[in-house]
Amino acid sequence: MTTKIKFLKPDDDSFTSERDAVSVDDSVSTFIFNPHHSLSLNSQRERLPIRSYRDRILYCLENYQTLVLVGETGSGKSTQVPQMIGPSLSHFSKLLLTLLFGLIVWYLYMDVLLYLRIHNYPIDRNYHFNTTILSLPPGGSPAAISSSSSSSSSNHNYLTGSGTKRALATTTSINYNGLTVNNNVDYSEITWIPCDINPLCDVTVKAVMLDQTNHYLFAPMATIFDNIVGISRSSWITANMISFFHVFVAILAGRLIASDCLGMRRIGVVLFQFRTFLDDLDGHVARAKKNIRGERSEIGTSGYYIDGLCDGLGCIALMIGIFVYLKNNPPRRGYTQLQSIIPMSDTKNSDTGVIYKVKVTTKKVVRKVLCFSGQLLLSSTGWNRYIALYQDMLERNDVTPTQYLRQNFVFKSNHFFCIAWLWRIFNVHALLHCLLLGIFCDKLWEFLRLIQYAGYVAIIVIVCITEMHVLEVQKFIYKQLTPANSTSL
Repeated sequence: MTTKIKFLKPDDDSFTSERDAVSVDDSVSTFIFNPHHSLSLNSQRERLPIRSYRDRILYCLENYQTLVLVGETGSGKSTQVPQMIGPSLSHFSKLLLTLLFGLIVWYLYMDVLLYLRIHNYPIDRNYHFNTTILSLPPGGSPAAISSSSSSSSSNHNYLTGSGTKRALATTTSINYNGLTVNNNVDYSEITWIPCDINPLCDVTVKAVMLDQTNHYLFAPMATIFDNIVGISRSSWITANMISFFHVFVAILAGRLIASDCLGMRRIGVVLFQFRTFLDDLDGHVARAKKNIRGERSEIGTSGYYIDGLCDGLGCIALMIGIFVYLKNNPPRRGYTQLQSIIPMSDTKNSDTGVIYKVKVTTKKVVRKVLCFSGQLLLSSTGWNRYIALYQDMLERNDVTPTQYLRQNFVFKSNHFFCIAWLWRIFNVHALLHCLLLGIFCDKLWEFLRLIQYAGYVAIIVIVCITEMHVLEVQKFIYKQLTPANSTSL
């Protein structure tokens, strides 16, 4: 006898009537004998058959998106598996949240120390070891700056080859036309951390605009690693070699991030962060070989363009890996109502139908990935542009003493620090750190949806504010000083 498939409408009660017609013997009860009923609840739980498979179940849940669990009645599938998952995932989540919260608090604490260091200690512009530095005009003194109009209006290049610090840093306070620059004791004399690994010693424009993870974590680690291994002292290892090497590391990380396994994706995140460390290392090696202290972009050199090219290739590898993962594992985008299998009427757009949960299309995945890639490109372009502009305005040495005072005034101003801090949290490195955190926590799609348009708005606003500030700074330092723009900065 063959059974013909029967399709039921949502309001068809024929199956209910057939089911109710089946006789059921209510006098018979079904139960599972529990030989450990006299023990405590925890002891009974430990003796259930499923407890011996706890580690295997948690491993499968951690590394695979789908797990089919088959077991006999009473083995503990329904009651014990949720209790296994709950404490395990909650402890792991609490650990991640605790580490993340502690890292954010430490970053904010270091930002406060950086602000105090900039305002309370002199900024040394001598970024090269044993090279020429800016000094006072011949026969001049700090007091002569405020009394001599000829020295303030001349455009001489006051350079000397003697000494290791500016002569202006020998006094406690200098006043010029209402501008006050405090020069107390040097910061390196009061800190107990060696300046080669202390991110607060050599304060530069790039250091102030660099994201916290690279500035406070990876840069000191790169210095310590170089001090131990001695890469900068080697003649056969160059910074460009490290740059090319971290491209291959990024490709491997992108390949792991494209995996369906969450554990492999997390390994890919760690590997890409190692690539970021190598990016800091090649910059440190390049500056150490040129005897340059602190963070600084050597704009126009071959190493600058090679490093930018390698960073771009690494980001492309990461975004390709993200696209492949989302294409192979498209997230759900909610429910939609499809047409009924047996239409109630001839109308095609009938309201009755099957509720079905559909997946995100490849077109939407491409849109999300391209939107975030555009944010990375926009942020990187703006960040590098303003580092170059501020370095040229605030760190150049061919200036008069008057312009030097104005440079210090702008560098120590609250407006410049706030703009630099905005770039710290919205530059390309900070965006990549947030993206990798989303991958590690298995919240990649949620992060891409959150930042799809908000990221563009934030970056464009920061670019507009920075552009206006750059114009004001150029006018303030290198053009006629007026009371209006002297108070605005």
